[in-house]
Amino acid sequence: MRGSLIIKMPDNNNKIGNGDYLDFEEKVAELDRQIEELRRLSSIKGIGYFAEIRRLQREQVTELKRVYSNLTAWQTVQVARHPKRPLLPDYLDLMVKDFRELHGDRCFGDDRAIITGFGQIGREKVLIVGQNKGKNTKEKIACNFGCPNPEGYRKALSKMKFAEKYGIPVVTLVDTPGAHPGIGAEQRGQAQAIAVNLMEMSRLRVPVICVCIGEGGSGGALGIGVADKLAMLEFAYYSVISPEGCAAILWRDGSQAPDAAEALKLTSGDLYKLELVDAVISEPLGGAHRNVRDTVYNVEKYIVKTLRDLKRTKIDNLLESRYRKLRLIGKCSVTSDSAKSKPGKAKIKSTIKAVPTKSRRIPAKV
Repeated sequence: MRGSLIIKMPDNNNKIGNGDYLDFEEKVAELDRQIEELRRLSSIKGIGYFAEIRRLQREQVTELKRVYSNLTAWQTVQVARHPKRPLLPDYLDLMVKDFRELHGDRCFGDDRAIITGFGQIGREKVLIVGQNKGKNTKEKIACNFGCPNPEGYRKALSKMKFAEKYGIPVVTLVDTPGAHPGIGAEQRGQAQAIAVNLMEMSRLRVPVICVCIGEGGSGGALGIGVADKLAMLEFAYYSVISPEGCAAILWRDGSQAPDAAEALKLTSGDLYKLELVDAVISEPLGGAHRNVRDTVYNVEKYIVKTLRDLKRTKIDNLLESRYRKLRLIGKCSVTSDSAKSKPGKAKIKSTIKAVPTKSRRIPAKV
C-alpha cells in the first residue's frame, strides 16, 4: 500500500475548526479563513468569487503537500493525536458490516478502552479487536482516554480464542497512548495480562492482521499487536514510550519531546525502513482528519487484500512465518570478531617487531 494516492481536496464533511489547526499549519489556516470569507461575501452580496476561491484552494493544496511531505517526527506525533482524527467507532461505522459487540473478560469487568466483536470487512467475516479513546468528555472518561486495563486485554484474548475455535481471522486496530498505569491496573496484573497476550497471539491458529491507526504506545499497543502482518497509517506512530515520557527520563525536561521523538524513530517511514512494519497505508492530503472516509477506505482495502493472501497459506506455514518474523525483531548486521581484529593484530605484530631486543645471556655449561 506504500505509494501515493490520487490527491483530493479535504473533505468538507469533516471541517477543521479554528482551534483544530496544528502549530505548523499557520498558512493553511490563513488560506482557509480567506476562502470562508469569500464564500460569506458571495452569499451576502450575490457576487461569485469562484476564480479567487479556486486560486486559494490550489494554494492550499500546494501548501498541504509541502508541509505534509516534510513532517518531523514530533509533528507526526501531533497529527496522530489530532482531535478530529478518525477513531475506532469511525472504522466500525464505515468499514465493518453487521458488527456485533462482545463484552466482558469473565473475570473482572468490561473495559471500554478495548472493543471486541464480530463483523464483516469486504466479504470476509472477522473478529475486530480495537482500542477506543472516546470522542467527547463522557466517552473519554468511560474509555479511560484509550488506556486499557488488564480486563481489556483478557477480554481481547478470550474473544480471539473464541474466533480461533471457529477459524475466524482476527483484525486488530491499535490506537492507545499506552496501557493504564494506575494502582488498580497493577493490582489486577497489567504486566501479566499483556505478556500472556503476546504469548498466546503468537500461536493463534488463524490469520491475524494489525493496523496502527493513530498512537501505538508501548506495551499498551503490543498487547493486541502481535500479528502476521503489521501496517501503519502514514501519520501514525509506534513507540516503546511517548516522546514526553522519554524526554522526562533522559533530560528531566518534557520540553525536549521533539528531540526524543527524532531519536525514538517512531514514524511509519522509519519503522518501515527498519522492517518492523510490513506496510505503510497512505493517508489523504493533509492527514486522516481531513478526509475520514478515504482513510477508512484505504485501511479496508489493505485488510481485504492482505487477508485474502494470508488465507491462501497453510496454517502451519503461517505460524512458522509469524515465529520467524517475531524472532527477527531487533536483528543487526555484525561483522565477525576475526574480521574486525585483523588490522589490529597486524599493527600489534609490527609494533613488537620494532621494539629493540637485548641479546640473551646463555648460561655456561657446568
